[in-house]
Formats: sequence, C-alpha cells, structure tokens
Amino acid sequence: MNIVITGASAGIGYQCALYLASLGHHVFAVARRKENLVKLEQEARGKNSKGAIHILAGDISDENFLEKLSKEIKSKCGSVHILINNAGSLVNKPFEELSNEDWKEVYNTNVFAVASTIRKLLPLFETGTLNHILNISSMGGFQGSIKFKGLSAYSSSKAALVGITECLAEEFKDRKIAVNCMCLGSVQTEMFVAAFPGYTASSSPEKTAKLIGDFAIEGAAFFNGKIIPVSNTTP
Repeated sequence: MNIVITGASAGIGYQCALYLASLGHHVFAVARRKENLVKLEQEARGKNSKGAIHILAGDISDENFLEKLSKEIKSKCGSVHILINNAGSLVNKPFEELSNEDWKEVYNTNVFAVASTIRKLLPLFETGTLNHILNISSMGGFQGSIKFKGLSAYSSSKAALVGITECLAEEFKDRKIAVNCMCLGSVQTEMFVAAFPGYTASSSPEKTAKLIGDFAIEGAAFFNGKIIPVSNTTP
C-alpha cells in the first residue's frame, strides 16, 4: 500500500512510519524537520525494512508544499491508499493569555492544514479499492472527556477534527474512502510533556504507532465515521 503520514519527524508519526515500512508498505513521511526525516529514512534502511520510506520535508499549511507533495507521490507511486493525519500543534497557556496568534498557530496545523492535505490528495486515492483517511485526535477533543487547564486551543481544535471526520465519512463514502478518527490518551511524546509537565504517560510511541498502523490498514473494512477513544488513564 501507499501510505502518507504527516508529523513523521518525531514521536508517534516517526514510529508509525517505521512500523508500516517494516510491513512492506511505501510510506511517504511528511514533516517540517528534515534532519529527523533523514534519520527516519536511515533507521528504516538499517532495519532492512521490506517497504520504503520516502521523506518530504515541508509545512502542510503551505499550499505550495502540498502541491509538491501531490506531484511527488504521483510520480513515485501514482496513488494513495491511506492518509494518516498525525501532525499536531499545542500551546499550553491559560485562556486569558492566549493571543490570536496562538489560536491561529494551533488551528492552522490541527484543522486547516488537515483539510488542505485531504483536499490536495483526494484525487490520488485509488479508485476501485477501499481507502482510508485516519485522523489522529486527542482525548481532549473527545466529547464528554475530562478537560485540562491551559489546553483550550489545543483541545477545541482536536474537537473540530472529530467533527470533520464525521462530515467527511458521509461525504466520501460513495468514493470508497472510509474516514475515521482515533482520540489518543497519554503517550510519552514531546507534545505530552508540553501539555503535562512532570507526568509519565501510560503508553509509548512505539506501542501506539503499532495500534495506529494496524487500524489504518484494517479499520476501513469495519469502520467509517467512527470516533475511537484510545485511553486507559486520566490524563
């Protein structure tokens, strides 16, 4: 399969790219930090992965970069089967200290860039087969979950991603594209440390990446428009 993963330069996205490449898939690893993507590519080669990792460094909120991404995928593989929207941005501040720029920064990455990425790659999804768009949200964006101080911009943006998932699942079902969302609980990543200083997460990026990778491959056959909470602790 041809799989696109955003936010692949660290944490869950990095480990997910490694895992899917080890299964023999063609993985397009997308992120802003090129040095980390180079490390990812080298690590996959060192592990003699059955598949291949193609790295593309850039900002998914930049339409010009998304155009470049689309052309690169089309030239190398011709189509996309799975898109994992994993890239995220977090600002941890009390509500009254959040500036308009803070809100724009978080929503640009967590909402608008996701919509732009889907729109740009939509023509590349292979016709005649069941495809999958998997959005990675947070328990902070899951309705009815406990919310935490300082994360209003982040959590509300992740709630928006939940809503987008439900809308697109209906809109794309006739195209044979399933759209689902996993709302992750605590995973020991840079973002978790920024959100909850001093806490130890209940899961590692490696374990969570395997769960995401397996669901990305198999989940479209069983789920569409589903919002799946993935958490056994608070936070």
